Amino acid sequence: MDKFRMIFQFLQSNQESFMNGICGIMALASTQIYSAFDFNCPCLPRYNLAYGLGILLVPPFILFLLGFVLNNNISMLAEEWRRPQGQRGKDPAVLRYMFCSMAQRAMIAPVVWVSVTLLDGKCITCAFCTSVPVEILGNASHPSLSQGDMKRVLARIPCKEIYDGQELIANEVAVRYLRCISQALGWCFVLLMTMLAFLVRSLRPCFTQAAFLKSRYWSHYIDIERKLFDETCTEHARSFAKVCIQQFFEGMSTDLMAAHCHLPRKAPEDAGEATEKLLGITDWDTMNMALKSWHQCKPPLHLHVPALPSGNGWAGEGQPPVHPPVPRREMAAYYSWV
Repeated sequence: MDKFRMIFQFLQSNQESFMNGICGIMALASTQIYSAFDFNCPCLPRYNLAYGLGILLVPPFILFLLGFVLNNNISMLAEEWRRPQGQRGKDPAVLRYMFCSMAQRAMIAPVVWVSVTLLDGKCITCAFCTSVPVEILGNASHPSLSQGDMKRVLARIPCKEIYDGQELIANEVAVRYLRCISQALGWCFVLLMTMLAFLVRSLRPCFTQAAFLKSRYWSHYIDIERKLFDETCTEHARSFAKVCIQQFFEGMSTDLMAAHCHLPRKAPEDAGEATEKLLGITDWDTMNMALKSWHQCKPPLHLHVPALPSGNGWAGEGQPPVHPPVPRREMAAYYSWV
């Protein structure tokens, strides 16, 4: 149990690296799933387009949602977005930063799937085989073929075993033509995604450095605050349960000893240590009120520095605070930051 606890604490302390690893594993898994997937084009004019585009777009959407589901910060983002205003305001820039960070990681696996699918060419061949330019690549003057019959013949291009239109257009010619277009689209997609990732990761902090640093700081603060609150609640619940159980057994022991006319035993020493961790909350209703207050009106982000005591009282009591002079360079830097 201690080993699992150490592993869990390590994952919590390195959550960003862990999520990057998860996204990389999902990207590799997407390629393995596609290679193991048995692609069977229906070879029917009405279903080829839906099947091909479905294989191209539906799995990336599922992988994108899985990227959000596997990210622990999605619940934190939803909680911060839906919580009441209370004593602490909500900064939309911080919420946008958190969402963009999660979306960037969740987009890795879908981008890999679309890239691999386009470079393979099977989906595009199945979806757009009826749009092959027969007048350029084949024999457009083939007799006794109406427009509907020609669509039916072209729809069988992905299925070599049932294709019967060699006199209209060679199967290999049509497949090579569609696969060439698909691979060109795939490399263009890879180039577009690479350039977009470069712009997001490199140029965005340069244009809005102050806002970027502020959003990143407060997003880290919200994450750390939530973890510390959960740890404090866990410790408080453990101490509360420990005190309740000890009081229960002490009461049972007192009743039994009174029935048998024995003197009560001394209370265990660790009961006082557990009581100190309760922070004044020692009943059901008060704890529920504290949790509700934390959700509805979190404390403002303003720390009150206590005054320093002196020999005959508090130092500076009744006097305005004295601040050291601020250099002009620091004042200029402060106003430029604001």
